[in-house]
Amino acid sequence: MMTELSYWKKGEQVSVREAFGRILVHQADKREDWVLLDADVAGGTGAKPLVGAHPNRVMQFGIAEQNMMAAAAGVADTGLIPVVSTFAAFGCMRAHEQFRTAVAYADRNVKLCCSHHGLDVGPDGATAQMFEDFATMRAIPGVTVISPADANEFMKAFTAVLDHKGPVYLRIGRSATPVVYGADHDFKIGKAHRLREGTDVTVIATGVMVARALDAAETLAGEGVSVRVVNLATIKPIDAAEMVAAARETGGVVTAEDHNIMAGMGSAVAECLAEHAPARMRFVGVKDRFGKSGEHDELPALFETDAAAIAKACRSLLT
Repeated sequence: MMTELSYWKKGEQVSVREAFGRILVHQADKREDWVLLDADVAGGTGAKPLVGAHPNRVMQFGIAEQNMMAAAAGVADTGLIPVVSTFAAFGCMRAHEQFRTAVAYADRNVKLCCSHHGLDVGPDGATAQMFEDFATMRAIPGVTVISPADANEFMKAFTAVLDHKGPVYLRIGRSATPVVYGADHDFKIGKAHRLREGTDVTVIATGVMVARALDAAETLAGEGVSVRVVNLATIKPIDAAEMVAAARETGGVVTAEDHNIMAGMGSAVAECLAEHAPARMRFVGVKDRFGKSGEHDELPALFETDAAAIAKACRSLLT
């Protein structure tokens, strides 16, 4: 019997990895054309419910991520869709060459789903806080890069990713974050979503930064500033039309990401606008440094990636 897929209510604090476990079980009940490849971290990524519900749908590789990625290429050649799950530091860095050459070069239908990225990791510290995954993955030709805003959007995105042909990198958040979308959200790969209208400045955010962008917009509204908020869940391919609209219709663009500002989502937006609609910009993100251990809800203030930092960046464009 297929489990009913239930969504969380707006405003709830939910970890995206909880959504990963829920959608894995639901999709395993629904379809038989995919299998999960795990590197002995199902408890950390959120995939553990699938191990209990459908153990025959899980291939266990232990702590051997490079081998797992190479095996995923072979699994894809059988017609099954391999969903590769591990921490981002291992999936995007340690197994980068295997993903690039064995998966992406051959355009194999592999879905890489990684948790433990950005300051969202919290107390696991600098070695686990992956600030470089957008940069490394979007630089590989033909790879789709997705960073959902919340648990509900993640489940929609995962379903779309299974239906999409070709290699995909999908971020899984580790810590509890606010739910900003309801069950009626219409997620489409390659399409940004305008969450809030505004005319003075646009904040283009991704992942956990979307909720913070909405908070910043609310704060600035009290100061008489009209802020547009755009969720850029698909980093690559980028929604150029929405980026250009932001540049042309508002006074400037602020990008917000839980990632290094070097070669990240903000850089992707800047590349797009430099060619099509040059605009004044500010970049909110980790400023070319390694992370440190701390609580996920305390580190953003230290690294200036919280709602206050977004509001400050917006104000700087209005002076």
